[in-house]
Amino acid sequence: MLSVAGPSLSAVSPRISTAQQSTPQQLSFDELDTPLRETTFVVVDLETTGSSSGDDAITEIGAVKIRGGEVIGELATLVDPGRSIPPYIVELTGITSAMLIDAPRIERVLPSFLEFARGAVLVAHNAPFDIGFLKAAAARCGLPWPPFQVLCTVKLARRVLSREEAPSVKLSALAGLFRVGTQPTHRALDDARATVDVLHGLIERVGGLGVHSYAELVDYLPNVSAAQRGKRGLAADLPRTPGVYLFRGPSEEVLYVGTAVNLQRRVRGYFTGSETRARMKEMVALATRVDHVECAHGLEASVRELRLLAAHAPPYNRRSKFPRRAWWITMTDEPFPRLSVTRRSTAEALGPFSSRTDAGEIAATIADACRIRTCTKKIRQELPHGPDCPESVVGGCPAGSEPRTAEHYRPAPVSALAMFRGMDDAPLARLRSRVEELAAAELFENAARLRDRTAALATALHRAQRLAALAAVDELVAARPRDEGGWEFAVVRAGRLASAGIAARGVAPMPVVEALVLAAETVIDEPSPLRGAMAGEVGLVASWLALPGVRVVRASQGYAEPARGGGGWQEWCALAHRASA
Repeated sequence: MLSVAGPSLSAVSPRISTAQQSTPQQLSFDELDTPLRETTFVVVDLETTGSSSGDDAITEIGAVKIRGGEVIGELATLVDPGRSIPPYIVELTGITSAMLIDAPRIERVLPSFLEFARGAVLVAHNAPFDIGFLKAAAARCGLPWPPFQVLCTVKLARRVLSREEAPSVKLSALAGLFRVGTQPTHRALDDARATVDVLHGLIERVGGLGVHSYAELVDYLPNVSAAQRGKRGLAADLPRTPGVYLFRGPSEEVLYVGTAVNLQRRVRGYFTGSETRARMKEMVALATRVDHVECAHGLEASVRELRLLAAHAPPYNRRSKFPRRAWWITMTDEPFPRLSVTRRSTAEALGPFSSRTDAGEIAATIADACRIRTCTKKIRQELPHGPDCPESVVGGCPAGSEPRTAEHYRPAPVSALAMFRGMDDAPLARLRSRVEELAAAELFENAARLRDRTAALATALHRAQRLAALAAVDELVAARPRDEGGWEFAVVRAGRLASAGIAARGVAPMPVVEALVLAAETVIDEPSPLRGAMAGEVGLVASWLALPGVRVVRASQGYAEPARGGGGWQEWCALAHRASA
């Protein structure tokens, strides 16, 4: 126990380790899933000069560390608040100003408490009060507050005990109900010891309800229906690995598809108070079982989820139910080609776009930049374009009203297709020049609108060219270091994830790579910039490849974006976005 006889904090009980002053860390999810009997709790109680953490100060800290029902350490000390103690506080706690003359200040006490509580779940009776004071003290001392897991015994008691059994959940009332060994006295260590016995009593109550870990205890706290909680057995046999889960209904239909880094923990959350979405509660009520697909890592899980969404179109998934459906900008096949927004892709199309409106706006900007006609009149090869079209400045056709033969018109669509492929960014440069001219003429609103349209076009080109560059590679093998050691691997063929796996720490990686390549899927090309792959899948793979630490093991050909594509305009786009914000 910390000495309260003088300012020194050196007199420490052998039960408290002070050898390591490392930074307290938040418990991992796996640690939170350990049984309650193996979870370390630090039960803390404070005495203060008042009720406001912003204006008042701590006068005493008492804390008890427990695991498996046993006390493994205690900490207690008075604290000099740097002010006199109000009379009503003296009457309540018995702590006087004279008792605190030689007590240490909070800036000397708090580091010892944080070390004492390192790696444990903090418990307090009316936790917002005690934790609020500790956080405020840490802020005043310039100490970072660790991301502790916090359990409030007031909240737990209200969830576990009925109003008839416990009309009041004050510590004194619960101490009588559970017949605690130490009665609360409004002194920090006594109250912390009493709270320990109350915590043990409450945990004993919930143990018979299937609550055996801290994660389950947190899930249990919110009040949920018996029917929803009763289905938690659907998650009992799921592994604690990354993967995809599928909720199925009474006719074996797929209701919902999702991904998880820990399948059991994620699915279990649907049957507890942590799930608050009305649609999900409705889905759980219909569910009869949960299927799963284990995955090597997060990328594989995300890709499999996308493919399952495309295959089943689950009614309770809010994101796109038809990942293969997208909009493309194509060039019509006629003597005077026009831009067309369509669902069908061609080898020279630009896209994909998630909405027809977005694709239409980009097509209009391309038409302006390249002087491609927007009039819909069919023109035979031998006739000119122009005589019937007003100039674009008055809302007419971008190709203009001056008569032009098919031969004279041909550079316009050729320029657009070159821009699609990243071979020529001259149309973007022309748009930028027009923005500058409008700004110089003090037509600022017009300049701003054209600037935003140009930035949208450059961004769309960059995305399309980035995905097409990946899809153009017949086979690419990439590796990413795992946090726990070893490697994650992805075999990518024509933009699609063809195989995925891991090599654990100490396992030779190249034999794993060779096995994954041999087992990889065979892909079938289609005539489109993405070679038939779903845009969402190519995007997931491209984002994974851009993560820190990812390296290309080998590739069948170069993987690079075009030099004169939208990627070279991203710095200008960032400036444009900041200007429009």
